[in-house]
Amino acid sequence: MPLVRLSTAAFGAECTRRDFVHWHDACNAPIAAAMIDHSLLNRRIGYSLALAAMIAPTFGTAAPAPAVAVPASAAAAGEVIDVPLQPVVAADLRTCTAKTASGLGTKALRTADGARPAKDDFVLVKYIGYLASTGKVFDQNAGTAFRLSGVIAGFSEGILQMARGSISRLCIPAAIGYGEKSSGLIPANSDLVFQVELLDFKTQAEVEKINADAAREAEAQAAPAADVAPQEPAEKPAQKPAGQTKPPR
Repeated sequence: MPLVRLSTAAFGAECTRRDFVHWHDACNAPIAAAMIDHSLLNRRIGYSLALAAMIAPTFGTAAPAPAVAVPASAAAAGEVIDVPLQPVVAADLRTCTAKTASGLGTKALRTADGARPAKDDFVLVKYIGYLASTGKVFDQNAGTAFRLSGVIAGFSEGILQMARGSISRLCIPAAIGYGEKSSGLIPANSDLVFQVELLDFKTQAEVEKINADAAREAEAQAAPAADVAPQEPAEKPAQKPAGQTKPPR
């Protein structure tokens, strides 16, 4: 989704200001919608097997029925789970109530007053994205920052209409989305839906000031320790014996 993302440090007190100047390539990759905790899954499987061994004597010791080999081609349609697992959003949460001239659909879920971001601003958003046709989630993030001009047109247009603290549903047709190109879990020619909360935004000038302040702070901390080390007292010259005018040989 977003082409460029930044550290969220400039927007939250939980992050240091200096972190905002670092770019994170890992943020450019879409985050899998729902990752399985394999360690937890393995523990649960182990627990289930141990529990089954404990309660089996309660129900008798009859020999289990012989296993029947089933060809892979005989697997029932719709019973194989796709990996990665994609949650599905209900159909009534994939519709919008208004439409702009570009074809972007919108629905205000929580309104807010105040200024709105400009197209070159950096925004901090919480969002979830899913396919309009099936409701399958392809991306979500609880707080990511990026430049608004670096994302697909429909996403940018929708956020430009939002004030800080508002939540909107954006119904983005493929023409102002990814078009004929596929992207990660998004097939080509897909209409998309996003629920977006605009947490904060900053101008280019504000970002530059944050970066400059962070650079000055880093330079101050990198000053050589010798500059502040206490000076050793100068050594006193040796006293000459009385009456001696030349150094001893």
